[in-house]
Amino acid sequence: MQADSKSYDDINVTPMVDLYLVLLLIFIIMTTAGVQGIKVNLPKSGAPASQKMDAPKTQAITINNEGKIFLNTIPVTLAELESKLAALKSSMPELPVVVRGDSGTQYQTIMDVLNVLGGLSITQIGLATKARDK
Repeated sequence: MQADSKSYDDINVTPMVDLYLVLLLIFIIMTTAGVQGIKVNLPKSGAPASQKMDAPKTQAITINNEGKIFLNTIPVTLAELESKLAALKSSMPELPVVVRGDSGTQYQTIMDVLNVLGGLSITQIGLATKARDK
């Protein structure tokens, strides 16, 4: 009967760790859900992506169906886009860029963005598309 009278000096931290892990999981899910960018209806392509670009370095230029231009979810004009990309290019010479144009966007706006990229000598350009339904 001596074991019953023994005092417990240890605290069971397992439920507390479980709670912290659940809270961390909820935080991770909510954070990644909030940074998905501008929703556009991407055009379809028959060819698969040629190469994967590193996500943290890659700059996303989105053109919605109204012709508005966004650089990483921030609305910009063509002049602002050029100045911001020039600043990024000076710090990172091999700047990868992905152009995401809505399928309803006028082609001229996409060409204007591509001309800005060409003028800045940005050569790593990806055009985002959806896979074609079979």
